[in-house]
Amino acid sequence: MPKTFFSLSLLAALVGIAGCSDATELTLSLPGDATVERTSVAYDCGAAGRLDVEYVNAGPVSLAVFTYDEEPVVASNVVAASGARYAGGRYVWWSKGDGGTLHDAMQAEDAPPLATCSQAR
Repeated sequence: MPKTFFSLSLLAALVGIAGCSDATELTLSLPGDATVERTSVAYDCGAAGRLDVEYVNAGPVSLAVFTYDEEPVVASNVVAASGARYAGGRYVWWSKGDGGTLHDAMQAEDAPPLATCSQAR
């Protein structure tokens, strides 16, 4: 657990650093043969606007990094029955196939999502 927490904290910090205009390339050495993969995906969320999500995967650590309502969110992958579910702060991003939904974890479970999105073309 401490090793995973450290890895997650380190990745979150590095994602923040990578967002700075001075950062041109991010290189991270991980134990074993783990590598860092970064993928950016733009989603069209209708009336909620556009959501740009950067997925960061490093060994067992997977993150979804985005900004919603002017608030930066670093969400960690959590257990999901299908698709990929990420929780960070009060937000839950659930992606499946070419789409995803953004939920407010502070709302009731049956509350509608904040945004229903499809991958921008």
